[in-house]
Amino acid sequence: MEEQACPRCKTTKYRNPSLKLMVNVCGHALCESCVDLLFLKGSGSCPDCGVPLRRSNFRVQIFEDPFVEKEMDVRRRVMKDYNLREEDFATLREYNDYLEELETIIYNLTNNIEIIATNQRIDKFKRDNKEIISRNRARTGREEMELEELLEEEKQVHENRKRAIVEEELQEKRKKMRNKEALIDELMFSEQSAASIVETFKKRKQEEEEEIEKIEVALPPVAATQFSTGIKFGQRVPKDGFLPVPKEDDTPLYKYEPLVIPRNGPVPPNWNELTEMKYIVHVREASKVEKAGGFLAQLACLRALEEAFDGLFASKKLVVGES
Repeated sequence: MEEQACPRCKTTKYRNPSLKLMVNVCGHALCESCVDLLFLKGSGSCPDCGVPLRRSNFRVQIFEDPFVEKEMDVRRRVMKDYNLREEDFATLREYNDYLEELETIIYNLTNNIEIIATNQRIDKFKRDNKEIISRNRARTGREEMELEELLEEEKQVHENRKRAIVEEELQEKRKKMRNKEALIDELMFSEQSAASIVETFKKRKQEEEEEIEKIEVALPPVAATQFSTGIKFGQRVPKDGFLPVPKEDDTPLYKYEPLVIPRNGPVPPNWNELTEMKYIVHVREASKVEKAGGFLAQLACLRALEEAFDGLFASKKLVVGES
């Protein structure tokens, strides 16, 4: 893996451990020192591609690859407007077409392909879906606020639990310190022997530990907050009710049945016959990159033969209407 380095001043992480690479909308990285030097007046051009940039738009690079950083920035900016959901479409096909268009726009902006035309598509989409975009932005804002409240509440519970544990440990230390001081005072001023005093304190400590164990055993168990199915107590039941929990007798075991494809043609050769009958000779050999991706020449050859043989026995009847 190549070490991170500024492409302009060639400073590396090895020579400067505090090196911070920063990127802008163009996706080319610069170290913080070069950004301060080149954009001293607040604006300037990228030394790699010459795109006009502003100093305020630079941000710390998170990913090692600047191209990935650019793609994530483009995706964030585009999805502020392309925030439609599946329920905003009449059919699943329309929603899938929308997702495909979204990925095409992100790809074009990331790779500098048809920038003007792509921005025009974005403007047209914003004009045509202005109300839906505004509604989804408000909905997303509420969901983010609810999520932040839940995270803040969970954080507060964690801090209170941590504070209670610290306070309990501190009280235990103070108690041990008082017992130690009391033992020292007894040894210094009591007329009894040291052995009897130590034995008395040992018995007293043992009695306290037994008392604590009795209290812990007598404490009631913590009440459950949800059923074994994961449904919380007090949760509203839907109008249609919950789905019944399947029983073992109601759910038969899965039995595999091989798929039978009606080919209506001659039986194509199998995997071994591809080499024996020299079908594979007419297909180019897969490259190392293709093999790494799981592609084999036999797969392409077998698929081509199956498609060629399929439906060869089919016949069409010509129906002539009365003229």
